[in-house]
Amino acid sequence: MKTNTKTALIIGVNGQDGRLLFEMLTESGYSIIGIGKKTIKTNKNNWAKKIDIDKQESVFDLIKKTKPDEIYYLAAFLFSAQDKRPDFYNDLKESYQVHVLSLLNFLEAVRLFSPKTKLFYAASSLMFGDCKTKRQTEATPFNPNTAYGLTKMDGTILCRFYREKYKIFTAVGIMYNHESKYRTDNFISMKIIKGAKNIASGKQKTLVIGDLYAVVDWGYAPDYVRAMTLILNLKRGDNFIIASGQTHSVLHLVKIAFTHYGLDYRKYIKENKSLITKKRNTLVGNAKKLKDASGWKPSVNFDEMINKIIKDLEK
Repeated sequence: MKTNTKTALIIGVNGQDGRLLFEMLTESGYSIIGIGKKTIKTNKNNWAKKIDIDKQESVFDLIKKTKPDEIYYLAAFLFSAQDKRPDFYNDLKESYQVHVLSLLNFLEAVRLFSPKTKLFYAASSLMFGDCKTKRQTEATPFNPNTAYGLTKMDGTILCRFYREKYKIFTAVGIMYNHESKYRTDNFISMKIIKGAKNIASGKQKTLVIGDLYAVVDWGYAPDYVRAMTLILNLKRGDNFIIASGQTHSVLHLVKIAFTHYGLDYRKYIKENKSLITKKRNTLVGNAKKLKDASGWKPSVNFDEMINKIIKDLEK
């Protein structure tokens, strides 16, 4: 293990990116406090007091006592395209609390008690929503059409405000779809991979997919988490798109997964478009700014990523 005296807070430590980041920073020698909905996860740090990110007093106390070098704000109120969603009012209300108001608690705590702390905010390609351009850059206008995209946009603007007005180091990663072994089963990537495995073992007979021909800019989550750490090591904070810049269809993913298990997908896949509860535009990110600033680039292509995830799940 490398030696490192830095302290990091990971808000949203139990999600895919939080788990990967905890592992990566631990390997680099960081002292970490990870905050989940109802849990505290630490490696070297003995902090055990419950943190409620909704409560200003709780967050202020944490920042005053720890004065972390880095904060990764990864908390999200998120649904997949096939999830049953709450009504828009409650969706928006919960999203604002997680993506904006709780974020504000951390930004204000940093301003008041630890102004040298660097903060990374995980935003989303869904901020572009009904986008008129085929490929988005950091200069592409936001046009969200979901509560998630709308509130992530407001969180991004809030980070810029603190960066410009108070000279706090805030950086925003505009994250496109990214996958790993830690993806939850309600996401299409894991539904397909585990579905193919279950069919091969006789545990499942068919797999129902909402739209085989939907195309997505998909990347490998460990690469995107590595991008977060590179961004916080830059001289100044800014907004950066984190994306592969390549699109692949759901059908392509199906073919890779089923081929791995020696299956002809056509015998097992059924399509049911009524499963899609929200229709999204195809969004493709241009990560040139990030690559130029940090040297970041994806470590694997799409086929390699899916095969790697399959093998990781088999271990």
